Amino acid sequence: MKVGFIGLGRMGRGMARRVLEGGHDLTVYDIVPEAAAELGAAGARVASSVAELCDGREAVATMLVEDRSVVEVACGDGGLCDSLPAGSVHLAMGTYGVGAIRTLEDAHAKAGQALVAAPVLGRPDLAAAGKLGIVAGGPPDAVERARPVLEWLGRRVFEAGSKPETATAIKLANNLALGAAIVAQGEAFSLVRKYGVDPQVLYDTMTDGLFSGAPAYSGYGKMMVEGTFDNVGSPVWVGIKDANLILAAADLARAPLPSLDVYRERLLGAIAHGDGDRDQAVLAREQARACGLE
Repeated sequence: MKVGFIGLGRMGRGMARRVLEGGHDLTVYDIVPEAAAELGAAGARVASSVAELCDGREAVATMLVEDRSVVEVACGDGGLCDSLPAGSVHLAMGTYGVGAIRTLEDAHAKAGQALVAAPVLGRPDLAAAGKLGIVAGGPPDAVERARPVLEWLGRRVFEAGSKPETATAIKLANNLALGAAIVAQGEAFSLVRKYGVDPQVLYDTMTDGLFSGAPAYSGYGKMMVEGTFDNVGSPVWVGIKDANLILAAADLARAPLPSLDVYRERLLGAIAHGDGDRDQAVLAREQARACGLE
């Protein structure tokens, strides 16, 4: 396929390189020109603007962090809506709010294009290896047209429904469950420490027992035991961004989410203590502080 890729951060770089390795005709763009240099050296075309990137593309993937960034890239002057050929697909692959996805869906429909929300599940190492989970929501024909790229990028494509916001709802709900798991592990490790137990023993008990094969426990739990919070996959500041998107979605749906309140409290505490750039596993330290252990 003729693919464009915008947003070459930690996740985006690995994903874009994966697209290139799949033999697709790839053009990349990032607001920081240096970020595209590596992909250019590997064989991708490097565009100097969003409009230039869109020329002749069948699909353009965006991997941008903030709602306002993806809306500006799509709806601003010279953006995707202005520049993509009719019938092209915008793959919104970051974690965005329901309101932003609805805005994008309407704008692309008016421009004769299609929006597929395709948020990803996984960390940067999985992105580079093509082992992400991808949740796809959007018009079935648009999902089918994008399938060669989606299946090459991920180990599995989870089909959410014919509206882009269905994929957004699943991604936000998944992040809520993950956040609750991170908080629960932090609480559990602090509890056993209060009794003089080596946290490694609890980690082994969990990962070779009830939570065997669960990456949220084997991955985040290992980082908590070892204190490797600077090995960043998803930093705390991204966690609070996503938590606020979950809160907004819950408000729209009139859904109480008490677990979210605890997760947000720990994230905000970590930021207040200067840990905003560390991995979300650092919430175990935040719980330890609350228990008087640090």
